[in-house]
Amino acid sequence: MDRFDVCIGGAGVIGLALSYQLLKSFPKASVVLIEQESSFGQHTSSRLSEVIHAGIYYPPGSLKAKLCVEGKASLYEFCDTYRVPYRQIGKLIISQSDSDTTLTSLERNAKSNGVHDLEYWTEDRIRIAEPAIRAKSALFSPSTGIVDSHQLMTSLLGLSEQKGLLFAPRTKITSVHPYGQGFELDTRIYDGRKPKTYKFKAKWFINCAGLWSQQLAETIENLPASCIPRRFLCKGDYFDYQGTNPFTHLIYPLPDPKLAGLGIHSTQDLSGRLRFGPDAEYIDAVDYRITSNKRNAFAQAIRRYFPALEADKLTPAYAGVRPKISGPGDQPGDFVIAGPKESGVPGLVQLFGIESPGLTASLSIGSSITQLIKQISL
Repeated sequence: MDRFDVCIGGAGVIGLALSYQLLKSFPKASVVLIEQESSFGQHTSSRLSEVIHAGIYYPPGSLKAKLCVEGKASLYEFCDTYRVPYRQIGKLIISQSDSDTTLTSLERNAKSNGVHDLEYWTEDRIRIAEPAIRAKSALFSPSTGIVDSHQLMTSLLGLSEQKGLLFAPRTKITSVHPYGQGFELDTRIYDGRKPKTYKFKAKWFINCAGLWSQQLAETIENLPASCIPRRFLCKGDYFDYQGTNPFTHLIYPLPDPKLAGLGIHSTQDLSGRLRFGPDAEYIDAVDYRITSNKRNAFAQAIRRYFPALEADKLTPAYAGVRPKISGPGDQPGDFVIAGPKESGVPGLVQLFGIESPGLTASLSIGSSITQLIKQISL
């Protein structure tokens, strides 16, 4: 039976960043990355805004805050080193009041998280920089950016494969059996012909399956139910804008505490194509169909800060689904990174609720798990 030092379940941006960080620290380790889809990053990792977040919103002391701020620096450095396309475009968080205490609170929160570069902009400053925007005041975040997420994931995979990573797409983990200091895993391989079964052993098993982390956790033999947090699916639609992009920066409204996201904001890809989204809607099952009749609701929200928007130029783009661990009306959940100490299972690491800012934090998440493994030894 084949044996690996580490098996990673899930080849989204987190699994890819973890593979990269592990093999950078343990170049002689044998690592297998299992993915049930035909390629990497087919779900949450490729259905997002592609924003490199600064670390403004998250509660001080949370994993989201710590790993976002650390991950932002690591991500920019990685992109520079390996020529992954990005733009440090900057972001405006706007208010329709010239004395908004929410902006002050956000700035204070950001400083607690180690973000000290925010600038307060008055209406005159906003009008000079973004004449199409209607706002009385804003916070400007110069360290916010956008990145080519597909190229990022391609680079992470390529670099890891150069160091010996075995990437196994079209492979579904069907059961995980802990024993002693390792695991025996049963998988089913779908290669276009008759499915094949394949068993192997691994010293470490890391569950970072994103939307399916809870489902994968349930295949681990005798794992206590208390080790599997409840999953909530939150869908967000995006609309492209066929008109001219008038914006130099990303434009975000103030976050609504009653909503599950940051509000319908403007973002753009590296070519400058403008899009708006996402909204936030809790759903019962993964569903990427875009609700095109949301156009009017999107237009109404966007016109609060972009009055010249032409609603008929909004066209459905794509939808994404976030794996949350908090439901409607709950306080936002933090990232969950649970090691052997939390489960009582030697060699088991599980990740739950890795939503935004997961892309920004991916390399720091990978680094933190690598450090955990170093402490226990590979």
